[in-house]
Amino acid sequence: MTDGPQVSVLMPCYNAAETVDEAVASILGQSLETLELVAVDDGSTDETLPRLHAWAGRDRRVRLLARRHEGIIASLNAGLAACRAPAIARMDADDRSHPDRLARQLGFLEENEDIAVVGCLVEGYPPGEVREGFRIYLEWLNGLRTPQAIAREIFVESPLAHPSVMMRRTWLARAGVYEDRGWPEDYDLWLRQFLLGARFAKVPEVLLWWREHPRRLTRTDSRYSVENFLRAKAWYLSRGPLQDRDAIIVWGAGPMGRRLSKHLVRQGVPLMAFVDIDPKKVGRTRRGLPILAADDLPTWWGRYARPAVLASVGSRGAREIIRSRLQAMGLREGQDWWAVA
Repeated sequence: MTDGPQVSVLMPCYNAAETVDEAVASILGQSLETLELVAVDDGSTDETLPRLHAWAGRDRRVRLLARRHEGIIASLNAGLAACRAPAIARMDADDRSHPDRLARQLGFLEENEDIAVVGCLVEGYPPGEVREGFRIYLEWLNGLRTPQAIAREIFVESPLAHPSVMMRRTWLARAGVYEDRGWPEDYDLWLRQFLLGARFAKVPEVLLWWREHPRRLTRTDSRYSVENFLRAKAWYLSRGPLQDRDAIIVWGAGPMGRRLSKHLVRQGVPLMAFVDIDPKKVGRTRRGLPILAADDLPTWWGRYARPAVLASVGSRGAREIIRSRLQAMGLREGQDWWAVA
């Protein structure tokens, strides 16, 4: 690697002795050999650090940072500072990458200069431990492959599996490093880049196996709760798509819409009404605002100069029903309305 690595793989590790060997082997066995693996040990108390030392002793492409325990965000930023390549890929210490993952993603970035971050399709494993909620999320995630599809649903959930991405260093320089705002650090980074005009895409192949287990941060860290996802959405909606709007109407007067509206109001968003199809809710109020029937929406829409609708219904299948109704009204997704659940 006399000219330096083409890709830096950033892998934070904490008490991952049971899985780290498989993860490291899947990176060092890549068909793209001009890489470096920046492994950041976050003060592990098991055998993770000795295992990483052993790998570093066998392969000079492994660069090891041993730190005191400060958490995932501090580890990620320490690792970013050490990465030398123009393309930075993420990897977790309990996952497994396809041998061609980095070559395919780097090739995609080279062929598509307008793309800031490229992911891939992911598969949950071990098969017998993949829970239904995770399976549903992966089905949605793998359905978003193009820049248009990802942008359309970026406020629904995180549209990229963090350990599956490859990012351009130039976009990290524009948007900044990982930040701790009390919600998921990867989702925060995608939304920050999105507001700056970044485009995201995926190589349409399964190139990462994402391990499901009860110790995943998404299950143990409160930053990944539904409430904190809603906080993140409200924060970035108010600073992006909803900026300069004179009326916001939330489609969904149930639990999800009610929780979202709380955070929107805290961000100073001009919330004017709710829409719901439940006749028991229509005609009542939520937060002192009227709950409209869907047929009333066109009249309300016409009252304002720059209104927007947020679809926030948590039940499965609701998004497609709402999309159909709003399209029939002539409202444009990503311009007039956004799905946020």
